[in-house]
Amino acid sequence: MPDILRTIIRSIMLIIGLFIITKLLGKKQLSSLSFFEYIVGITVGDIAGTLAMDPDLSLRDGIASLVVWSFVPLAISTISLRSRSFRNIVEGKSTTFIENGNILEKNMRKEKYSLDELLEQLRKKSVFKVADVEFASLDSNGELSVLLKKAKQPLKYEDIGIKREAESASVSVMMDGKFIEENLRQTGLEKVELIAKIQAKGFQPHQVFYAEMDSRGNLSIDLYDEFISCHFPDFDHI
Repeated sequence: MPDILRTIIRSIMLIIGLFIITKLLGKKQLSSLSFFEYIVGITVGDIAGTLAMDPDLSLRDGIASLVVWSFVPLAISTISLRSRSFRNIVEGKSTTFIENGNILEKNMRKEKYSLDELLEQLRKKSVFKVADVEFASLDSNGELSVLLKKAKQPLKYEDIGIKREAESASVSVMMDGKFIEENLRQTGLEKVELIAKIQAKGFQPHQVFYAEMDSRGNLSIDLYDEFISCHFPDFDHI
C-alpha cells in the first residue's frame, strides 16, 4: 500500500477515534477546562498527530495509549461528580481575593497573582475601581468572579417593585431559508400562520434567511442580503 494512502487511512481512523473520545468526555468550553484536562487534550492531540504522520509507529500501541489517556480523565470526572473532597483535590477550590471590599494579599500571593493581574481581570469585568467590589474570587478554571457592592449593581425590576412577566429564550423558526418544523410545533404555530406573519411584514418566505419567535409571539426576521437595501435594518419586529 502506498505511504500516502496509508497516512490518509490512519488519519481518518484517528479523527473518528478523537471524535468518539470527545463525545465520551462531554461538553466543556475551553475556558472551563481544568489544568489536568487541558494537558490531557494537548497530549491526546499530539499522540494522534504523531501516529497519523509516522507510519513506523504501531497503530495498535498508539490507540492503546490514546485509550489510556482518555480513560483516566473520564474516570476522574466520574469520581469527581460523586465525591466533593476528591473534586477539591483534582480541580482545586476557588480562592477569595476581595472580601467585604478588602484585598486579601495573602491569598493573592498563594495563587502567584499580582495586583496588576487582578486589576486587569477586574477591568475585563467592566470594573475600574476596587472600591466598588464587595467580593471577588479566582475560580478553579482561572476565571475571576466579581460581586459589586449593592450601590454599584445595575438597577433591577425587583429593586423598584415592578413585576415583569417571565420570558423564555426565542425559538428559531426559519434557518438558511428553511422552516424548522419541530420548533414551529414548540411555538404552537402552523406553517401557514408563520407565512402569514411574514407576509404581513411585507415579505415572502423565500426572502427570509433567518426568523425567530420570542415568548410573547413577536417575530424577528433577517432577510437574504440581496433583498436588503442599503437603508433597510437587519431586523424588523412586529
